[in-house]
Amino acid sequence: MKKQPLSLMAIALFATFSVAQQKHGDKETKADIQRHRAIAAAHESAAKCLEAGKKEDQCVKELQAACKGLAIGKYCGMKHEH
Repeated sequence: MKKQPLSLMAIALFATFSVAQQKHGDKETKADIQRHRAIAAAHESAAKCLEAGKKEDQCVKELQAACKGLAIGKYCGMKHEH
């Protein structure tokens, strides 16, 4: 009896992901490529900022400004351990 609710939840989850995954056309794929390159350039710029000896807070602010509207989250779609 306990397996039935778990099975129904798994089916519902699979159905949700199946509906959510839509194939991109050429136009959307090209836009994604441009977005990834812009995000990469912003992160490269942040790395150079840190290499130049600037404070982390300043480099993060520059990263956030460069990434506005490009990626999700405070760290431009990427965060690592500190």
